[in-house]
This record gives sequence, structure tokens and C-alpha cells, in this order.
Amino acid sequence: MVLNNKNKFKTACILYMLFFSISIFAQEPVDFVNPLIGTSNYGAAFPGPIAPRGMASISPFNVAGVKNTPMEKDSQWLSNPYVNENTFLTGFSQVNLSGVGCPELGVILLMPTTGKVEIDHLKYGSTYSNEVAKAAYYSVNIDKYKVKGEFTASKRVGISRFTFPKGQSNILLNLGLGLTNEEGAMIKVVSPTEIEGMRSVGSFCYNSPEDAYPVYFVAQFSKPADKFGVWKKPAKYNGVEAQWMGYNGKARMMDNTIKTVVGDSIGSYFTYKFEKQETVEVKIGISYVSIENARENLAKEVGNRSFDAIYKETYNEWNEELSKILVEGGSKDDNTIFYTALYHTLIHPNTLNDINGEYPVIKRSKIGKTKDTRYTVFSLWDTYRNVHPLMSLVYPKQQSDMVKSMLDMFDENGWLPKWELNSTETFTMVGDPASIVITDTYMRGVRDYDVNKAYYAMLKGADNTENNPLRPGLKDYIKKGYLTTDNKGPVSTTQEYNISDYAISIMANEFGDKANVKRFKDRSLSYRKLFDKDLNLLRPRTANGDWYEPFDPASGANFEENVGFIEGNAWQYNFMVPHDIKGLMKLMGGEKPFSAQLQKIFDIKQFDMANEPDIANPYLFNYVKGDEYKAQEHVKRLVQEYFKNEPKGLPGNDDTGTMSAWLVYSMMGIYPISPGDPIYTITAPMFHRVTIKLDPRYYKKESIVIERQLNNGGKINSIEFNGKTLNSFFISHDDFVNGTKLKVIQN
Repeated sequence: MVLNNKNKFKTACILYMLFFSISIFAQEPVDFVNPLIGTSNYGAAFPGPIAPRGMASISPFNVAGVKNTPMEKDSQWLSNPYVNENTFLTGFSQVNLSGVGCPELGVILLMPTTGKVEIDHLKYGSTYSNEVAKAAYYSVNIDKYKVKGEFTASKRVGISRFTFPKGQSNILLNLGLGLTNEEGAMIKVVSPTEIEGMRSVGSFCYNSPEDAYPVYFVAQFSKPADKFGVWKKPAKYNGVEAQWMGYNGKARMMDNTIKTVVGDSIGSYFTYKFEKQETVEVKIGISYVSIENARENLAKEVGNRSFDAIYKETYNEWNEELSKILVEGGSKDDNTIFYTALYHTLIHPNTLNDINGEYPVIKRSKIGKTKDTRYTVFSLWDTYRNVHPLMSLVYPKQQSDMVKSMLDMFDENGWLPKWELNSTETFTMVGDPASIVITDTYMRGVRDYDVNKAYYAMLKGADNTENNPLRPGLKDYIKKGYLTTDNKGPVSTTQEYNISDYAISIMANEFGDKANVKRFKDRSLSYRKLFDKDLNLLRPRTANGDWYEPFDPASGANFEENVGFIEGNAWQYNFMVPHDIKGLMKLMGGEKPFSAQLQKIFDIKQFDMANEPDIANPYLFNYVKGDEYKAQEHVKRLVQEYFKNEPKGLPGNDDTGTMSAWLVYSMMGIYPISPGDPIYTITAPMFHRVTIKLDPRYYKKESIVIERQLNNGGKINSIEFNGKTLNSFFISHDDFVNGTKLKVIQN
């Protein structure tokens, strides 16, 4: 066949597109992960390595630098160990949190230096360059010392590799630095190749110092030090340095003689004299139980294996987890933001138990033991909305173990968790979200835990009016149907209790508990008493039942103080009744007024993509026949506007994966619109094809495919499920996971 120029050009274009497609998809999902996404714009992500659900993680620490930097003026610089704009490195922390809004952890800092030992971080800190951040790997050049640092991690061990130039080189381990300043640390040089110790942490969201708890570690070095020592800086009282061991105003450094020191601003150093360029590996095992367990974690999980071997193992583990969802037909940036978001959802909740199964119970009164995984870091006010439904769909065994962990916490503490962190209940935020998570998990078919205990625990949290840490103001809520202005965030807290009560009514129905079905369903609708028909908004009431005055619906935006709402305002909370959208629509006068009020939130720029109360709003247009296209338009616009392949590529604090889970769902074209209800609403997928692999232990099918057929790339014209027309923009979880293909056709 002879091709004319036009056909040749067409053929060349097809071949180029085919080559481009093959070249992209020859990459593994793990290769698209960019851990630098979310390290700016308050995202609170860190770029260093962690294993899926890992206990140990390594992050460059650049928030303890020189004066007159933005970190002194902006809380963003205080809640996580690394912010992309900063340039002054003071070490590499070994335990970190991802995407949280309050400071905690960021401790046990390792720092390589050269020349004379300096223990003041403001003096030994350095600028840095040539950052490389990938899943399971981070590297950077430390400019001041011409040292290259490389880092990887297993689940409970962080591994650092430093390449030093010829001459004197040092490795500092600083226990005085961290994101918070709890008092109490210990460090001991065991030998020229090993250090052990502990550091107190635990003041998350400014909790009381009495809530402090220890994180233990053992550090092992691949080369014995020529010289080693410990240090302790003098404490200051009213600005005056106190004397310590006779050294007035000076830090005490002790070489090779004294090997143990206890205090606050303490650390150790290992010094080497190299005749040529040399590499030293440092492996640090972590435990929240004991030094002995930290050493066992290190020995059994890593042992004598090399940096490269551990990196390859963790890389493969990440790839296996991320490959549970395969996407086709997107650009490189599409793949990058998608798989990085999925990566972020697999960091928290994370592993708390040691390799022998031991973990500290809630209140740390004793040591528990598990054969499964004891999870920690339950930021439930955030994650109940989409993270846990995603886990039930794609990682149901992990979600099952998370529910088991929550039920164990109930056994230990007498209450389901609210915002649990390393077996400390912080009671941060409002509502009773664990009930929603457990119901949602159960209704999605993940049920291999003590369901009777779960139901009992839900009822206790919902009905016990005495000393109930989960539901402050419960007496008012039960009596009046809402919290008054005598309580914190009365409107939003009432809404949260409503959503939990609706979830409990669903579980009551599963138990055949008809009385509680009605009782909790009725309770779940009490937000209606706070609906002001004149404003088409929810607003607070005072103790005598009057509307609170003066009332400004916009007050409370951008995390400002507000009488009626927590982290938001009346506009941002107006549609946060996911269990009763039809009821809210009726209150507003029908579909058209409902849709108009929903659109108004976007028009007057009161929609907040960076916070949870309104993140489902774009999807609510699917409840209005004829306006479903608005959901497609808004979701697409929000993805393009707020999620990018750059450090500022999250809309704000990731909230332990919640913003990332929103993106994962939005790019797949489905969303769990009503937590507790096992349903998805449908919008336009952003890939040609998405394949979700299903766990055979929980689901009958091997996989489910979401496919997009683009004709002219416009709004959705029709939806097919298993080859038949689906006359709805909603599909049940049960139908979805027992199907083969959901096809969205856009004209």
C-alpha cells in the first residue's frame, strides 16, 4: 500500500501516540509517586521514605533554622518537619506524621557533619541541594560538608547512608530537637557501633505534658567510630544558663568516658577519620514499647542486609500496594498526582506493634500483644468521610485490622477512639466518628471482627450522658435535638452527632433492633431544628432556643473563631447532612432552590477545598435531575485547580490522607457520598480505564473496571453497568463489587 503525505502524517501520529502510551505505562505505579507533593501550601507531607503503614520514617528536618524566616510567622512551619520553601537543614528525623495540622514527633535527628564537632544546630545546620524524592527513597547533598545523604526504610527501621569526603567526619544524634518540646530523653553509647535511647513525645495539639510517652530506638553503625561521646546543654532559667557539672554556660561534651546521659537537650556523636571518601550506613530501629523491642525490630526486620536490599524490598511492597488500582489513558502528571495521592492514603493509620506483636495499650497501663496489626493515628473526623471507605474497597484486610484496633481501644479505654495517636487519646475535633467508620466497613461487607462488641460500643458512646469524652453536651442534644451556644461548635457538632446516629440506625437495622432503628433515625434528623428558612442556612441557637445574634454566615472561614461551627462557617457546613439530602432539599423548597443554594456557595467563593465539611458538595448536584453535569464540571475544575505535580499540589493539610482520598475517588469517577451508606455517586472518570483489583478474601470478583468513552468530551450522556443502561448517577457498593464494568459515556 502506498501512503500519501496526509496518510503518512496520520500514521506517524498514531505510532507516536502508541509509543508515548507504551512508554508511560511501562512504568510501574510506584515510579509515579512524587513525595514532594504536599510539602508546601500547608500540606504537611514529608518527602522522606516510609514503608506502607510504617512505624519508622525519615524526613529532612528544616523547620529549626535561622531567624527572620517565614517559620516564625506561620503555623505551617510548626506542624511538620519539612516545608519545601525552607533551605536550612538541621538533621533527619526518624519518626514523623504525615498530613496533620498539629505538631508532634519529628524527633531522633541524625545529622552528618565534617571537621570539628559542633553540637549547636544553628551552627552545624546547612543548606542543601539536589533533592531526589521517590517512594522508599530520598537523597540530598548537604552543601556545607559536601556529604551526600541517602535514606530508605522498612516498616520499623530507618536506614541512612552517608557518603563522606576525606578527613574528619561526624554523625550526630540529637534528641533535643523536635516539633514539640516534651521534657525527658536518654541516650547511651553501647559500643563504637551502637547507640540506644528514648525521647519523650506526646503534646499533640497542645495536650497536657502529663500525656507524654516514650519512643525508643537503637542505632547501629556500619563502621566503628574512632571517637564517640555524648553531650548535654545547660538548662536556662529566666534567661540565665544554669551550671551543670561545673560548666557554667557551656555544653558538656564527654569523649569515650561517660557513655550515658539523661535530660532534655542531649545527644551523641560518632567521629571518624577517613583517608579517602567513605560511606557509613546507620540503621535505627524504633519501638513504642522498649529499647529491647527496638533492637529486636532492627535485628529481625533488617539485620545485616544492605541499604540497597531494603530499598528494593520496600519499593516492591509499595508497588504491590499501589498496583491494586491500575489506571490507563492519563498523562504523566495525571498518573503522578493519582498514585501519589494513593500513596498518601497508605501512610496512616500506621503500624504501632513491634515485630513480636507487642504494643502499648491506651493509657499505657500495660503492654498488649496482637497477631494482626495494631494500627494507630486515627484522625477520624477527617478520614471517616472517604479514607476508610476506600480502604474497605481496595484494602479490606487492612481496614478490618483497623476496626479490630478500634475495638481493642474500646476494651482498653472504655470508649471508641476519637483522635488516637500512639495509644494516646487526644480527643481532638468533635463528633463520634468511629461509629460511622465501623458501620460503613460492615455495610461494605468487611465483617470479620466482633460486631456485637462494636454495636455495644456505639450505643455506649451515643447514650451515656455521664463523663462521655466522645459526645460533650449529649444531655442537651438528646433533650433538645441540638447543642446550644453553651457548647463548642454547636451547629457542626450537632451535625456530626446526627451523622453518627444515622450510622447507628443502620447498624441497629442489621441487628433487627427496630426500636433503636427509629430512635436513632429520628435523632439523626434533629439538625432541622437549626435550619433558618429565611437564610436557607443552619445557624446556632442559644440555651433558651432563640437564634444566636449577631449572626454572620461567612464568619469562621479560614479557621477563624466562630460561635456556631468548628473549622468553617455556615456556608461550608450547610450541606453536611449526607444522610438526609432529600430532607434538606425539602427544607430548602425543592430541587431548584437546593441546586441554586449549592451553586451559590461556589459563586460567592465560600467553598473550601482544603477542609472536610464541604468536600462532598460538588457531588451533591447528582441529586438534582438535569444538574448532574454541574457535578462533573466542578469536580474536574477542582482537580485541575488544586491538585498538581508540585510541592503546592495539595489544597492544604492532607489530614492523614483525606484530601488525597478525595482525589483518588474523583479521578476514578466515583465517590462515597454518604458515609455509613454503602453507595457511590458517579461522575466523569479522568482516565480511559481504571481497574480495581479486589481482595478474594472479601469479594467474589477478581476486579472491577471503570471505563470512560469519550465522544466529544462533554457531559455524561449515559452510564452502563455490565452492558446495561444504568438509569441513575448512583450505584450500591454491593452491585459495584459484584459487577464487571462501569462504563461512562460522554458526548
